[in-house]
Amino acid sequence: MRLQLKRIAKRSEYTIGKLYVDGNYFCDTLEDPVRVLKDINKDGDFSDLGEGKIYGKTAIPPGKYDITVTYSPKFGRSLPRLKNVPGFEGILIHRGNSAKDTAGCILVGENKVIGRVINSTPYEVQLTKMILTAEIAEITIE
Repeated sequence: MRLQLKRIAKRSEYTIGKLYVDGNYFCDTLEDPVRVLKDINKDGDFSDLGEGKIYGKTAIPPGKYDITVTYSPKFGRSLPRLKNVPGFEGILIHRGNSAKDTAGCILVGENKVIGRVINSTPYEVQLTKMILTAEIAEITIE
């Protein structure tokens, strides 16, 4: 299963995207703002002065990441988790409505309100189920 996230609106306070599953549009997404990240001292965290990451307020860097579904103690349910994101930990795909709900994660829903996604719960539930029941071993997002 291949997920593809196309960022279509990069704003100063949030990023709106479209999520595709195996080439088919699935839903809209909301992330923190995209920032230019530079690992100046090569320590892999992007958090040092001049590297660009603002904790909890920065979208993950572009790339291809494996996905697994794991239990989230914070949310009390199993959610899709991106693995090996450089400089980031605990990146989930989950429900939420505004950039305040992301902390670096990817929110799913419908972008019918400027800077927000709505109706996110059914998309989270459906996507998690799709990943759990996929009949292939490799599940990625790019």
